[in-house]
Amino acid sequence: MKMLDLSIIIVSWNVRELLRRCLQSIISNPKSQWLTEIIVVDNASTDGSAAMVRDGFPQVQLLVNDENLGFTIANNQAIARSRGRYVLLLNPDTEVLGDALATMVGYMDAHPEVGALGPQLLNPDGSVQPSRRRFPTMATAFLESTILQQWFPDNCVLRRYYVLDQPDDRTQEVDWVVGAALLVRREAIEQVGPLDEGFFMYSEELDWCRRIKAQGWKVVYLPTAKMIHHGAQSSEQVKPFQHIQFQRSKVRYFRKHHGAWKAEALRLFLLATYVYQLLEEAFKWLVGHKRPLRASRVKACWQVLRSGLV
Repeated sequence: MKMLDLSIIIVSWNVRELLRRCLQSIISNPKSQWLTEIIVVDNASTDGSAAMVRDGFPQVQLLVNDENLGFTIANNQAIARSRGRYVLLLNPDTEVLGDALATMVGYMDAHPEVGALGPQLLNPDGSVQPSRRRFPTMATAFLESTILQQWFPDNCVLRRYYVLDQPDDRTQEVDWVVGAALLVRREAIEQVGPLDEGFFMYSEELDWCRRIKAQGWKVVYLPTAKMIHHGAQSSEQVKPFQHIQFQRSKVRYFRKHHGAWKAEALRLFLLATYVYQLLEEAFKWLVGHKRPLRASRVKACWQVLRSGLV
């Protein structure tokens, strides 16, 4: 079987039009001259995404799952079938700009010590979207995407975590890059294994980059390659599920890499924040403030609490 230069893997769930734009941004680029394959894994979408790919992009390999197996398992399905020297995990809500793909592959070819690489991600308005990270500490875990971040949005812990002390227009080695666009060397995958399927979604790229770096590879942020990232377009459709998976994956990451007692302390803290939010939203409902909104938020918090984040 002939080895290709690049395998692009896109896992999609109910984002048909964004997926169409993503595929068009890849296929219409005249600078994509090397041997490339595109594999789309549809996780049981109900919006006609699979038919759109099948009818409109015959050059794309399409895998259709009968149920939503999650982001990690679906990516691993495609990784197992891929033939590229490099594997690019790409969200369906991204758009490749200019020669970003060629730039990324060229950089990896020129730097054999790099195991994983992420481009600069842009918001739809052209502003830079934070996509490089340092490994999280317990302080990070207690602050990021919790009610404490709402109370203290500008703090030194998260500024360090988001690498805001470094310019975002400079190529640099980082701890990890977000998985919306993550290019990984085949040799690194063969050495550390595929994504950990214990993560349904979220934190899987953090765990992967940590394992890659542990084997001596570098992880690099490459701002000369640019992509638009619309952000959370699939998970936003099911907010309680999004909250559960994000926080559950955070707890799992800390259990795996920092030990059981730290993970349990984090789990209990996170559940306590949802108790607080449930009580706050219930009070606002009782006094008649935007009752439909408050009712939906109470329901969401209750679903998170029922899950136990386990």
